[in-house]
Amino acid sequence: MSGHSKWSTIKHKKAKVDSQRAVVFQKYSRELIVAARLGGPDPAGNFRLRTAVEKAKAAGLPNDNIKRAIEKGAGAAGADNYEELIYEGYAAGGVAVVVEAMTDNRNRTAGDIRSFFTKYNGSLGATGCVGWMFDQKGVITFGEDTDFDKLFEASINLDAEDVTEEDGQYKVITSPENFQNVVEGLEKEGFKSETSELTRIPQNMIEVTDEKTADQILKLLDKLEEHDDVQNVYANCDIPDEIVQKLEG
Repeated sequence: MSGHSKWSTIKHKKAKVDSQRAVVFQKYSRELIVAARLGGPDPAGNFRLRTAVEKAKAAGLPNDNIKRAIEKGAGAAGADNYEELIYEGYAAGGVAVVVEAMTDNRNRTAGDIRSFFTKYNGSLGATGCVGWMFDQKGVITFGEDTDFDKLFEASINLDAEDVTEEDGQYKVITSPENFQNVVEGLEKEGFKSETSELTRIPQNMIEVTDEKTADQILKLLDKLEEHDDVQNVYANCDIPDEIVQKLEG
């Protein structure tokens, strides 16, 4: 990794290994169930479901699992009654953390998440305590073989907010409201994206150079990511590569 390691970058580096674990498959299945329940079982007419299917396939979720999850959400089988919740708090060093969860038991989930924050020198806060520090955005990524000038022109014509280059990829940034329009518009122009997702981007980063603090932060974020009910974790920590490598080694 070059420069400083943001949590989102660390997560993507680990995704290939993590995708083999059952807990990750469960996360994709839950998103498929909820997307199908809210918008219907046809990906062609349900953008959220279509995006969920693409992400599940990219992670290696078998087609049969995808089909069963969609059927559950559509009511063909007994669908679990998942609700979407957001938890906010502080990790060690004052790092802001936002957790997106899907659960059929909010008391269990809240208790588990609170215990993780406490164990690793953080604190779970009230709704809204740190969410304002993150901007909700749509992010669409393309490989470095993409013609940047053409991508930039097409994206701006579709009212995307920005096009950046990072870690050998081009990223098109949109508002949440314009996300679907940009994704579908770029597809019509012949651009093939690698990923497309709604995410939360920190407005400011906190650089963490203390090894003990970094260790507590990374352990908390890992523990949250591993929880069955947690879908996404966002944090505004910026940890130097050498510290990450030392802790992982």
